Amino acid sequence: LEFGNSKSLQVGQEVVAVGSPLGLNATVTSGIVSAVNRPVRASQGGGQSSLIDAIQTDAAVNPGNSGGPLVDMSGNLVGMNSMIASLSAGTSGEAGSIGLGFAIPSNFAQRMAQQLIDNGAVVHPMLGVQVDGRDITDGAHVVSVEPGSAGAEAGLEEGDIITRVNDRPIEDADSLIASIRGEEFGNKITLEVTREDDDSSREVEVTLPAE
Repeated sequence: LEFGNSKSLQVGQEVVAVGSPLGLNATVTSGIVSAVNRPVRASQGGGQSSLIDAIQTDAAVNPGNSGGPLVDMSGNLVGMNSMIASLSAGTSGEAGSIGLGFAIPSNFAQRMAQQLIDNGAVVHPMLGVQVDGRDITDGAHVVSVEPGSAGAEAGLEEGDIITRVNDRPIEDADSLIASIRGEEFGNKITLEVTREDDDSSREVEVTLPAE
């Protein structure tokens, strides 16, 4: 398979998921890109959750599809099927597709794979700020800034609320973390920042650290 550019995906674009759902080898299902830049957390067995900036698709994805390719209509790999949202029948019932499947974008997967090949470990770009993880939906609330970090050098401060990364609205802590992880090392990004006690906003340019 050739890699496609997952950043060029458009909502409504047709895609095909390939895998072995429920052990049925070499199964393909079709659908569309339902959303891009969808922060999704998943955990198994009550363990630590993992956060991805996912491609959402309504192509049927079931247990056995994970790790399989999501391809565009030219056969280019644009995502890696990873998880589903479902209405499980209970703790003993196995989850099935309800048209909410999520895939790791190909650009992100390719970068992580290359890091594992080169270094044996994966690292992500970071702003160097701690954000409030509670269910706050008016932006990512900064609770501390690491001295010497990219965020500190750009002038971010405790009490700032990050509401946008470049052209992408930021609703909460997860959307900020996912958006930064999706950037390339060394990228210059523009943040829109407000404060709890001030209705005005300001733009902050941040250069992410090199790998």
